[in-house]
Amino acid sequence: MSDLPEKTFDVAVLGGGPGGYPAAIRAAQSGKTVALIEADLLGGTCLNRGCIPTKALIANAEALNKIRKAEEFGISVDTISFDFGKMNARKDRIVTQVRKSLEQLIASNKITLIRGYGRFTSPTQLKVVGADNAIVNANSIIIATGAEPRNMPAFPFDDVVIHSSTSILNIRKLPKSLVIVGGGVIGAEFASLYQALGVQVTVLEALHSILPTQCESVSNTLRKAFEKKGIKIHTNVAVQSIQRENHHVIVNCGGNLNFEADMALVAIGRTRNTRDIGLEKAGVVVKENGEIPTNEEMRTNVPHIYAIGDVTGNWWLAHVASHQGLVAASNAVGKPATMHYNAVPAVIFTEPEIGTVGLTLEEAIEQGYKATVGAFPFAFLGKSLATDETEGFAQIVTDRTTGQILGAQVVGFEAATLVAEMGVAIANELTVESLNDTIHAHPTIAEAWLEASMLASEMPLHLPPKKNLAAART
Repeated sequence: MSDLPEKTFDVAVLGGGPGGYPAAIRAAQSGKTVALIEADLLGGTCLNRGCIPTKALIANAEALNKIRKAEEFGISVDTISFDFGKMNARKDRIVTQVRKSLEQLIASNKITLIRGYGRFTSPTQLKVVGADNAIVNANSIIIATGAEPRNMPAFPFDDVVIHSSTSILNIRKLPKSLVIVGGGVIGAEFASLYQALGVQVTVLEALHSILPTQCESVSNTLRKAFEKKGIKIHTNVAVQSIQRENHHVIVNCGGNLNFEADMALVAIGRTRNTRDIGLEKAGVVVKENGEIPTNEEMRTNVPHIYAIGDVTGNWWLAHVASHQGLVAASNAVGKPATMHYNAVPAVIFTEPEIGTVGLTLEEAIEQGYKATVGAFPFAFLGKSLATDETEGFAQIVTDRTTGQILGAQVVGFEAATLVAEMGVAIANELTVESLNDTIHAHPTIAEAWLEASMLASEMPLHLPPKKNLAAART
């Protein structure tokens, strides 16, 4: 028998990240007693080691880039400089502010916050050890333990010159040069950030594209933009080892292909936090890669145990985890809800920004649609010209037969915001006719969607007939 205090709740949530805390709030809103168990900081990776701190630093870089372009707007700036220490301090203040607000939100919803590491001891019980020690019994349990950067045995992190995406956020002095192992979202965002801060950046990607999960038009546009800024990109390159020599690194890719830099960032995947949480005692099935299979209600094979966020599937996105949390919590309190993944927006905060949702043209054709694409370049928008943000394009993937909007991709200024409109359109199965009939304010960047929709309908307004994006780029 344990001498730990024993507590009983309607719902217990294991993990207080972007999936866990929304689940706890939704369950508490239904009048249920809820425990939120968190071993570290509320907000999880996204708030403390990912989304928020990186975007705070990226915002600094965006402001710096604007100042560098001041002359084009008739504004004279004699000397441009920046203080990386103050940039970091601003990042830390923002994270602390958001975390404090989250703590207040949890308390206002009368959620019991238990600080400690939780492990299953049975399908209905968790043992928590840490700042708070307790035995937690619950009718329903939601697993939201997230993931951490994958540490590769061939080149383990030392958090000094060989960094993960977590540790590099804590550096206080910029390197002169940086090799990023792995493209993808994380690698691309850090490449964009550090290039803007004057670091010589090289990206090494084992696959054929710097953004292997994106369509060719998006990936190629980003690659050209990066190379124009001086970022060196090598694809189809497999890193074999990283050697630390004095105060720099040598990245070995086999043969005579080596890259030397002050630091290396390893950004090649994440590991799900499903080990050592007692899932075997709960009877929960776990795959070899650490993934917990779930159904559309976010239930595991044990009906009263749910799993959300990075421990499930392949959607490594905070907002997907949040929505999964709402679905899981609704089902846990007896209100049926299901997950749908046909309109998941994804954003890459590079320069230029990228936003995607739904299917690419290639995916739509593969799924049997008679698909087409309408693409409109920002260079033909009045607002883009007025703001000197002409790089990029917006494109819509549609079904030729029905006109249904199947997907959308946008590269350029405000892409992160622009993609939301297409998320609503796809989730509600709207057609290009619906978009064509919707008045868009002028002059705005969002007009690109209307223009792309008209192109998909073969009725272009501000491009000559049959003039497509490829032609517009030449």
